[in-house]
Amino acid sequence: MEFKDGQTVGIDLGTTFSTIAQLDGEGNPVPLANDDGEMETPSLVLLAETGHVVVGPNRMRAAMEEPTHVVERIKREMGNANFKQTFDGRQITPEFLSALILKKLRQDAVRRIGKIGNAVITVPYYFNDQRRKATQDAGRIAGLNVVDIINEPTAATLTYAWHRGELGATATGSDKPRMILIFDLGGGTFDVTVVRYTPTHFQVLATAGDVQLGGVDWNDRLMNHVADEFEARHGSDLRQSAATVQMLRNDCDLAKLDLSENTETTITCRHGGKAISVNVTRDRFEAMTADLLQRTADTTGLVLEQAKVEAEQLDAIVMVGGATLMPQVPRMIERVTRRQPSRDLSPYTAVAQGAAIHAAILEAKYRGEKSELADKVRKMLAAVRQDNVNSHGLGVAAVDPKSGRMVNHVMIPRNSTLPADCRQTFKTNRDKQQRVSIQVLEGDAPDPRACSLLGKCRITDLPSDLPKGSPIDVTYAFDAFGRITVKAQDKTGGKEASIDIQRHGGLDEQQLDAYTALANNYLVE
Repeated sequence: MEFKDGQTVGIDLGTTFSTIAQLDGEGNPVPLANDDGEMETPSLVLLAETGHVVVGPNRMRAAMEEPTHVVERIKREMGNANFKQTFDGRQITPEFLSALILKKLRQDAVRRIGKIGNAVITVPYYFNDQRRKATQDAGRIAGLNVVDIINEPTAATLTYAWHRGELGATATGSDKPRMILIFDLGGGTFDVTVVRYTPTHFQVLATAGDVQLGGVDWNDRLMNHVADEFEARHGSDLRQSAATVQMLRNDCDLAKLDLSENTETTITCRHGGKAISVNVTRDRFEAMTADLLQRTADTTGLVLEQAKVEAEQLDAIVMVGGATLMPQVPRMIERVTRRQPSRDLSPYTAVAQGAAIHAAILEAKYRGEKSELADKVRKMLAAVRQDNVNSHGLGVAAVDPKSGRMVNHVMIPRNSTLPADCRQTFKTNRDKQQRVSIQVLEGDAPDPRACSLLGKCRITDLPSDLPKGSPIDVTYAFDAFGRITVKAQDKTGGKEASIDIQRHGGLDEQQLDAYTALANNYLVE
């Protein structure tokens, strides 16, 4: 880890909105307003013309543009090597498009606080290794020195502790350990995490989530409801028009917000010279999205079970993410846990504020007295320690002796406290086997094909007369920083091999340099 000259910030790179924050001289995590005076910047990219993009345009302008030039919800595509988008004769990737959002955040913040040298960027806890690497690459393309990637619920926990005066060596709150559940339902992703903490020690006990569940899915249910009504009345499917969908998505988002305050609302839609007004009650909206809410309830119950914690043992249930403002969400949490959730934090900025706190903690530790942080802030944060768990299992592809089929044998289960390690003995599959290949898998599914292949560790030139069933020792080690080391040893002849798993992504160094140069040439407004 290396800190460069300039300010250090935290960034919540969201599916629908993104926010940047920094600790002020008093140690307060402060969101930084963009050029429009807003704390949140829409994560919507308009590829306006050659070398020119608009980040966060209003829906009216976006609807008037060529549909293929409007990109939204790009966070859901992070790490997806199959994503295809071409602009100005070039193929662009989720990393590049996310970098344009980050570049806009950086540009606006520089006007307020000066040069930005370092950043911590948040990701959902349930992001796998490839998605995390893609996020890190996006920061690099945007010209940021990404000193760390932090999980969004962990960031929210830091903000909660700070809010209560329970953060750092000079905390004024109680030293008694507290246990909280972070319920993070954002625009496009969902996480539930149980954390135990004292002012100087934060420990994640369990986590689970869904990177394809968020407020936009509630919006889409409304949009499809209106589209179905339009088709029934006028005989045409308005979803075939990208411009109409742009406007209707905006109207449905506003309708969702309206239903959080009122018991009914009306959505008006015009398409192909025809119009329709659809009245939607809160009860009807909740009924058409009940299965989405149930998915969050099921995950909440699962995390409590995996943390071995009863709901009554929790000191608080903390809601973050804009979608938690829907009234059915706190009602569901209260029904599942028999506890009233806390609204102490801003659902919009809490994650970015926590990222700023984490960035300052790292700066206090690695820069020491050379840190630009005020001395009292540095001393407060330098003592903070954070322990995480792995959000996905780490396994090896092995032959099931009963079925003869390849299975994912999980070595380090998900929600294991890091660092973690495991050693196990496997056997060769046939006589005179000359090599062994250890396929390192990320995921919890029994079928290896449903998991991500992180890398391979190979032992070659085994003894020529090795009989079937000869022992091979395999050791997995997962350190506190998420680095993975795998070792394999032939117990008969002593031959061994090892591999350090590096975060991998869709972009290699040459591509990263090319996209960084391209981003530098783009005018972002």
